[in-house]
Amino acid sequence: MSIVVTGATGHLGRHVVEQLLDKVPADQVTAVVRDKAKAADLAARGVRIAVADYNAPGTFDGLFAAGDKVLLISGNEFDKGRVQQHKVVIDAAKAAGVALLAYTSAPGSLTAALADDHRATEEALLASGLPYALLRNGWYHENYTENLAPVLAHDAVVAAAGEGRVSSAARADYAAAAVAVLTGEGHENRTYELGGDEAWGFAEYAAELSARTGKEITYNNVPGEVLKDILAGAGLPAPFAEILVGVDASIAKGELVVSSGDLSRLAGRPTTPFSEAIAAALKD
Repeated sequence: MSIVVTGATGHLGRHVVEQLLDKVPADQVTAVVRDKAKAADLAARGVRIAVADYNAPGTFDGLFAAGDKVLLISGNEFDKGRVQQHKVVIDAAKAAGVALLAYTSAPGSLTAALADDHRATEEALLASGLPYALLRNGWYHENYTENLAPVLAHDAVVAAAGEGRVSSAARADYAAAAVAVLTGEGHENRTYELGGDEAWGFAEYAAELSARTGKEITYNNVPGEVLKDILAGAGLPAPFAEILVGVDASIAKGELVVSSGDLSRLAGRPTTPFSEAIAAALKD
């Protein structure tokens, strides 16, 4: 039996593999990657490396074995048909008879277009008859902390989220939940709504940045169309800008507040406070 992680050299995948190596022997972990060179450090630690691509179904032939537990990390190629990409993995897992397929989805409360691919993938997974775990990941701290440069350059947090709040958490927190499911028992056919312990609003985000930088940073709530133009001006492709504006609209409606407590329960610890993530990002 192997624990197989797709997208293993991505932002979330690396956290998952690192945390798995703290719990199970390296030879029980398989990292699925598109570029073997990017996984050289993992191979050196004894992790099995499998080269496969969501866009090339044949590359998954024979990759899984009966009894494997698989983490399907959702793809980020929004223009390449993510649902079909995910079905490639689901079909290969079904053919092999894996023991569990866990999928990183989106909160059940999210109605933004971003969630459409996730809902369709969930439907395909349930229709497959495979034992499943739906890891409905909320928003990541890093969606903000990795993009602080324009905020600090303009002394402004710009969003179209109104007074909405976000239950974000660190990628490492979501990875800890995934590892608990992959290494634990009793998670078959379960759905977990995952989010940070404390929700925050954008005015609080701006105030935290102000306190930590000594600058006066304000929250500028703008209409969605204005935000779309700003994002396009920053070089984001129009379809992706549209998705992000849709997420802000969902935030304004409270759809990214996740109060289940599932994330900290699975991780076995409190989630990382947003303030800590901000402080760490400002030190980098």
